[in-house]
Amino acid sequence: MDVLTLLKNDHKTVSGLLGQIKKCEPGDGRLAGLAEEIESALTVHAAIEEKYFYPRLHDRSNEPDDLVDVFEAYTEHELIKKLISLLKSGRQPDEQFKAELQVLAENVQHHVKEEESTIFALARETLDAEELKELGAEMEAAKNRLMSRSSRAPKRKTAAKKPSKKQASSRARGRFKR
Repeated sequence: MDVLTLLKNDHKTVSGLLGQIKKCEPGDGRLAGLAEEIESALTVHAAIEEKYFYPRLHDRSNEPDDLVDVFEAYTEHELIKKLISLLKSGRQPDEQFKAELQVLAENVQHHVKEEESTIFALARETLDAEELKELGAEMEAAKNRLMSRSSRAPKRKTAAKKPSKKQASSRARGRFKR
């Protein structure tokens, strides 16, 4: 499978997961599970792009505008990683959690749209068909290694439904202010 097909398939998978978020209401128990799946898929996807795909494009780019496009892709990945870190809090899938997932979804959708047009066009210009296939095979193998590693990693615990004593105390003080 060539690299562009591999990446498009990843984009479709993540897009499907992100689409499920819209169907969930705040407090829906499915949100935490979706967040974990999205986090895992995006983390692996970004890792292989950053290790194999973007450096190859950077090395082959001769035009300043092409280099800007590659650096923009890296920058968008950094923003997505920061948004993913918000989801790792282990808190309840409340309104704020859903909002953070929605912002993540919007950023991922923007990145995918740009990548599939600008970055894929650059790849087609700078890499021949054989290189696209070789890079795809290399990235697929790396993806499989990372996915098997992440599936063996212990899952993090989600927060209990009951508020902590500190949260309960804080709420009580807010209601009984003098």
